[in-house]
Amino acid sequence: MRHGKKVNHLGRKKAHREAMLANMACSLIEHKRINTTVAKAKALKVYVEPLITKSKAENNQTVEKGTHNRRIVFKNLRDKYAITELFSNVSDKVGDRPGGYTRIIKLGNRLGDNADMALIELVDFNETYTAGTPKAKKTTRRSRAKKVDDAPVVEEAKSEKEAKPKAEKQPETKSKPETKSKPETKSKPETESKPEAETNPEAETKPEAETKPEAKAGEKGDETEK
Repeated sequence: MRHGKKVNHLGRKKAHREAMLANMACSLIEHKRINTTVAKAKALKVYVEPLITKSKAENNQTVEKGTHNRRIVFKNLRDKYAITELFSNVSDKVGDRPGGYTRIIKLGNRLGDNADMALIELVDFNETYTAGTPKAKKTTRRSRAKKVDDAPVVEEAKSEKEAKPKAEKQPETKSKPETKSKPETKSKPETESKPEAETNPEAETKPEAETKPEAKAGEKGDETEK
């Protein structure tokens, strides 16, 4: 029976159990997720979450409080590199979360001894689950506000650009009647050969016809002389 059994001893003495949980907590802080058995994962969740709460910025507003919390965490973890990571990167990610910093995902049974396996991870470092958080919505709202602010400026710039070419094209379009060579194209009287046709009768064989009577007159004269 389980009467009054608040702590899972995990088949180990107190010193061994605390050392194991401290090593697992340092690995979780360093790698952000680890695989272990379900029983150990549940024990680690209870062990590490109070330490993460002590690393939050709201609990370290003064130098005295920050130093005190670091010393308490160091007494449990006994790893200065894990404490540096916990009070810098992890505390920044977990700043807005009021608890529940870890997640346990069951993976099935282990082949060797058929033990229940699980994955325990820090919630804020999983990009798959945190893809649709409110933070992303805030960024989209900011981008929309920026686009709305930039829209009238772009439209004004476009209207100015459109107005300038129109103003430049107006004198060009007015020069169309100048380019038209209607009086020049009316070269029909020049091209027509009517005056030439009039000159042709002059150049016709009329003088030749006139010369013929002269020749006849000469003949007549010769005949008269004869």
